[in-house]
Formats: sequence, C-alpha cells, structure tokens
Amino acid sequence: AASGGEQSPPLFQFHEDGFLVLEHFFTAEECDSMRNQIQRIIAEMEVPPHCRTEFSTKEEEQLQAQGSSDYFLTSGDKIRFFFEKGVLDKKGNFLIPKEKSISKIGHALHAYDPVFKQITHSSKVQELGRKLGLERPVVVQSMYIFKQPGIGGEVTPHQDATFLHTEPLGRILGFWIALEDATRENGCLWFIPGSHTNGITRRMVRAASGASTRVEFVGSEPAYDDSHFIPLPISKGGLVLIHGEVVHKSEWNSSESSRHAFTFHVMEAEGTTWSKENWLQPTPELPFPSLYT
Repeated sequence: AASGGEQSPPLFQFHEDGFLVLEHFFTAEECDSMRNQIQRIIAEMEVPPHCRTEFSTKEEEQLQAQGSSDYFLTSGDKIRFFFEKGVLDKKGNFLIPKEKSISKIGHALHAYDPVFKQITHSSKVQELGRKLGLERPVVVQSMYIFKQPGIGGEVTPHQDATFLHTEPLGRILGFWIALEDATRENGCLWFIPGSHTNGITRRMVRAASGASTRVEFVGSEPAYDDSHFIPLPISKGGLVLIHGEVVHKSEWNSSESSRHAFTFHVMEAEGTTWSKENWLQPTPELPFPSLYT
C-alpha cells in the first residue's frame, strides 16, 4: 500500500495504453537547473566542422552528408549538437542566435553532465523503475530537445524501437520530461493508445560497410490515421513514460514559446540482447550505465 496518502502510479494504464502521464514528477527547480545547465553548455559550444563546409560540388555535398552522418553515428558516448534546418549560412555562421538555432543535444548527457546525470539517476526515477518491475535497467541514450518557437520541426509518427531494437521487443522505455509546459500550440506529444502491442514495422540499421549511406531503413512506416492520435499536453515538470513500441509524434511548433524537454531511454538488460545493427552502440568508454545506483 502506498504510504503518506501518495497514490501509486496507475501502471495498469501504462500497460494498456503504452504511455503514462505523471504530472509534476519533477519540481520547477529541477526543470530550471536543467535549462540553466543547457544554456551553459550552448555558451561553450563549438560549431561542428561538418556544419561549416561550403557546398559547391556534388562530391563536397556527399562528404558533408557523410560528415554529418558520422557525427551522428559516433554521438552515443558524447555530448553533441544538432541544428534546425536553415539556421546556418554556407560558411557555417548562424543566421539567428545560436541558442535559438539548436534542435537537440545528444546522446550522453546522462553520463557526462552532472546535472543531467543526477536527474536521470534520481531516487524518484529509480523508484519508478522498481515499481515497473525493471530488474536490470541500463540507460542507453539521452537527449535535450528544444522545439524552437516558430521553427521547431514536426516529428513524424514513429516507434522508438525502430531506432533502439532489442531481442525480445518490449524492453525499451522512454522517460520524457517537460521542462516547460507542452501544449498543442508548441508541439506536445501525440499518441495512438494501445499501438504498442503489434510489434514494429520498420528498423533503422547500420548499413553494410561500403554502402553509400551509413544507416538504412528496413521495412516501412505504415500510413497512420490522424484521427487515432490523441494529444498529451503536460505541464512543466511532468513526465511521460513511453513504451518502446507505442506510435507517437509531435507537430511543428507554431507558437512563440519553446518546448524544451529532456528525454532518456532505458533498456531492461535482464534476458535482453541489444541489436548489433542499431546505430547506437555501447563503447569501451561508455558501456550502458545501470539506472540503479
């Protein structure tokens, strides 16, 4: 029985829908500490070299795309910067202030930044993991997402297990923390309830060496019916739990306010194989850390 009048989270709802909203899971102070820390990180940011090349020949464009792809593929154990489209000129100079141009920062904030590490391994997150019955959860990646006002792009319908594949399925869990109110206007998450029970239709895999691209998609994303999605507005400090196979999306941010979020993914490592074909791989420098400390 829950003590102190606290309600245990309605986990049956999570199993039924494939997602669960826990309002006010983190305090305003915790949210602000993450936002302040990300401002410090951006202030010290170097623009990645592949953003600075001037396009002229096809070959250079390919090298640019390759550089961009390599930068992404080797970001699993680093803190790296990804930008919105059209915010840099050909020389790699910002057309708008850099803190407004950045789309996301990933994928190892949870390992290398003290503020994000503390949040990821906070006692309430660990306690929630135990309530969910996770035996040996490990953190596989994290991202800070900005969803910039007016330009924060849409995220098309997808399943996280497309990118983070495990055998068996059902071992990936996303923790999505609203660092500001997420509304229908500024691009909150939308879900198809119950869509986590049908497996996955598409996988992003590392391409065979010698292929022209570094990753490729196997299978295809079906056409989802828009009317099946429900919006999940959530206030600052709220947590959305996301099953690895639930279908979700977000619209572009048409408002004048940003929609910052910190998100990380956990895998139940007990009896689970992480796919060698996933873009993201543990490294000697950063084996996936245990969620429980």
